Amino acid sequence: MIDIRRFEDLGRFDNDWLNARYHFSFSHYFNPDRMGHGKLRVWNDDTIRAGTGFPPHGHESMEIITYVRNGAITHEDSMGNKGRTEAGDVQVMSAGSGVQHSEWNAEEEATQIFQLWIEPREQGGTPGWGAKAFPKGDRAGQWAVLASGADEDDALTIRQDAKVLGATLKAGQSLTYQIGAGRKGYLVLAAGSVRLNGETLKTRDGAAITGETNLTLEGIKDAEIVLVDTI
Repeated sequence: MIDIRRFEDLGRFDNDWLNARYHFSFSHYFNPDRMGHGKLRVWNDDTIRAGTGFPPHGHESMEIITYVRNGAITHEDSMGNKGRTEAGDVQVMSAGSGVQHSEWNAEEEATQIFQLWIEPREQGGTPGWGAKAFPKGDRAGQWAVLASGADEDDALTIRQDAKVLGATLKAGQSLTYQIGAGRKGYLVLAAGSVRLNGETLKTRDGAAITGETNLTLEGIKDAEIVLVDTI
């Protein structure tokens, strides 16, 4: 089954510096039918005004993956890490036993991110952070593993049996993916439009995938795709 989550139907929060859309129940948005998908607990679509951002705050026992769609985000945390992640690139923070961090848009333009939370295998543990560039040209017409709980070359590490993958697809091209038995997928378009097993998705639409082993994507408009494969 593929359950399409249209962008206009997502949960929402807007104030003077943040426009947020929620694929799953989060903060003041509650939808009992959207409490997560497997170990994927959060998928937020955030637009952050220039010179603003999330001030220092705490997390624990969560794998937090940030995919930058446009602009850049500057990270700083209580472990002493600081870094700037640009559009198309990814950062991962394992909150472990507890960490304080801020995510700030230090740019002169709005920054757009996807932020994903995946429940870890175990509670607690030593916190960690990392970031990496993933050139879009390297994932043209093919999947790149951006973050993984397995030992995958070039992927950032997360502490769960899950993968975060990215691909770009030209109009008229096709791309496939196989999901293992008993696993789930959640796919969102960062840009463009595709047909997913015959269902049309537009920019920022999501799709919750259950019980489907073979996925086929056909490019309608040049597309940028992010997929989570999880237990």
